[in-house]
Amino acid sequence: MVTMNDTPSRDIINHDASEALAERIRRAEAEGSPLRIIGGDTKAFYGREVEGEALSTREHRGITEYDPVELIVSVRAGTPLRELESVLAANGQMLPCEPPHFGEEATVGGMIATGLSGPRRPWAGSVRDFVLGTRIITRQGSEQRFGGQVMKNVAGYDLSRLMVGAQGTLGLITEVSMKVLPLPAATRSLHLEMSLQEALEKLAEWGREPLPITAAAWLEGALHLRLEGGPSSVEATARRLGGDELLDGFWEALREQQLAFFGAESAHPLWRLSLPHHTPALELPGVSRESDVLYDWAGTQRWARSDASPEEIRAIASQAGGHATRWAGPGGAPQEAPFTPLAPVVEKYHRNLKTQLDPQGIFNPGRLYAAF
Repeated sequence: MVTMNDTPSRDIINHDASEALAERIRRAEAEGSPLRIIGGDTKAFYGREVEGEALSTREHRGITEYDPVELIVSVRAGTPLRELESVLAANGQMLPCEPPHFGEEATVGGMIATGLSGPRRPWAGSVRDFVLGTRIITRQGSEQRFGGQVMKNVAGYDLSRLMVGAQGTLGLITEVSMKVLPLPAATRSLHLEMSLQEALEKLAEWGREPLPITAAAWLEGALHLRLEGGPSSVEATARRLGGDELLDGFWEALREQQLAFFGAESAHPLWRLSLPHHTPALELPGVSRESDVLYDWAGTQRWARSDASPEEIRAIASQAGGHATRWAGPGGAPQEAPFTPLAPVVEKYHRNLKTQLDPQGIFNPGRLYAAF
């Protein structure tokens, strides 16, 4: 087992800044002054703009505990994400949720706060699925631990997971314990020319079989697949499915939104639709070209450029059982109303939770919704 006193790499910086962070939060609570929590600031576009004094977690960094045998790592929130991934890779392991970085300065805290996952998400799970526990500084400036380091430890487990995707609106995440997994023994990526409808049918068919697929995306008339697992299984599946070898770097470029699709000049806003599995192709107003859509996560995450109104896009997504987010993208500016409005009952629970944990609204006020 590796601890903070037995650093896994000489390049890793370990520094506990929790007391300084707690003191700043205590002062903000006493003054009723809002705080804008930032780590690497690479995902500032995701959500609404926050007005408040910047509170940086970058000095609070380092791996505090790592047990490669038990597949568990505990790391401070300000730790660069690439630094953590490098340590894991040196031990033949990875973050299975494949979180996007959107910049070299991305931190572990930003990964947890946004809860964004990469192409492997439908097969491996989301960021939330691998969180075992967290340490959080509350509005009173006290550091509390929720959850633990084993899946069966459920004391405070739900509250720990609740911090994933809350965007720092419920408290300051200072440390997280996560489950990690071994790197795949073999990997191959395929490019198969086919229509969108054929791709959706094939994915539904293959989804009923134990194939080693860990990523599937359709773009510009072709289905892109990633196969991972044992060498014999990967090779046998690649021979069966056919297609051409996919260029190296495609999945990272998709995860980091560096494909030409995301950088294409367009006057139309970009929408991210999260939909149930096996949702058929949707007729979206304002989308007239194949080049305006990209299907990721085997079709459950869809990107589309459309000039239709937010109400139209969100109504279509809602009728299909999902939701739609207006996406600014890496380097973009925060938007006024990026997320689907909450249903009245759900909004009530959100308000109650925010009131209980942050009654003065000092933690990233308005980051998710204007009212809280």
